[in-house]
Amino acid sequence: MSGEKKLRVGLIGATVTRGWAMASHIPALKGLPGFELAAIATSRRETADAAAKAYGVPLAFANYHEMVRHPDIDIVAVSVKVPLHHDMVVAALEAKKHVYCEWPLGRDSVEAERMAGLARRSGVQCIVGLQSRGAPVVNRVKDLVAEGYVGRVLGVTMVTTSPTWGDTTDAANAYLYNRANGATLLSIPGGHSLDALCYSLGEFREVSASVISHGGEAKIAETDKRVLRTAPDQVVVNGVLQSGAVVSFHARGGMSRGTPLLWEIHGDKGDLVITGNATIQYAELKLQGAQGGEALADLPIPASYRKVPSDLPTMRPYNVAQMYVELGEAIRNGRPARPGFYDAVVRHQMLEAIQKASDTGTRQRN
Repeated sequence: MSGEKKLRVGLIGATVTRGWAMASHIPALKGLPGFELAAIATSRRETADAAAKAYGVPLAFANYHEMVRHPDIDIVAVSVKVPLHHDMVVAALEAKKHVYCEWPLGRDSVEAERMAGLARRSGVQCIVGLQSRGAPVVNRVKDLVAEGYVGRVLGVTMVTTSPTWGDTTDAANAYLYNRANGATLLSIPGGHSLDALCYSLGEFREVSASVISHGGEAKIAETDKRVLRTAPDQVVVNGVLQSGAVVSFHARGGMSRGTPLLWEIHGDKGDLVITGNATIQYAELKLQGAQGGEALADLPIPASYRKVPSDLPTMRPYNVAQMYVELGEAIRNGRPARPGFYDAVVRHQMLEAIQKASDTGTRQRN
């Protein structure tokens, strides 16, 4: 890659104070030799200029339409609130730019399908930020299952906890408490976690669910104002995969003093256990396994699963960087990037089936 021209990224949503782009995209891009962070766009001139200066970026824009049309941009990365994704992605696709859009792709499957269709017609490469697919441990789990390490998968248990959707929030995250914005416990931690599960083990054949909001209000820490809680704070899914394996999944919102992530895969020949210190899309993951009468033991992750430099920071930047490498390879080789926008449509449709199962009390079948 050293002899190839760097792919120039224009990032929408980077600031110097907070946010996912600051914590993940910027250190990821700074650590990847095949990429250049060439431009930053925010909603205000002063924040765009401040971010560009802080991160050493040559171009700053207060209007993302100007950035996506700029000739020195190859990839547009969208890392803003979910309700804004659709219009920004459409603008980038109409400008014939490759796209990295954070998950959820849209507020619902309708928006996701529109973007996926336009991406296909535009002839560019697009990737959606379902970052758990970049995790070496998740990919090792997928391969071990395919190789028969656990034998026939009989049952799967996953429990994940997010500190958001509890009794208190900061002002910037208050919008997450409104279900209509499409950024909820179900769509974000639930979407990332269930995507890792389905990526490794296959899609659901049928689901039943309880998507619960305990209602009331959450306090906004900076102001002591309150926000109405309409988004769920507990999600329970029971289902059967296409393979026949039974799944029990629980996403918990709010403070937890237990294990942030526990994922167990039980088969007729062995077991795999994955634990993490955060939600799966950016957690540092530990993989253990056992076959027959053996005790659980740590399983090594071959170096081939790691596509990024060894000194790249762990946690939030790591899987994002893995995804950028996948997108770069797709662009250079003229092949689709995975997970692409149609993969996002599948995941949106699955989440909507889960919500419908909860709303109707009726098991949903694929």
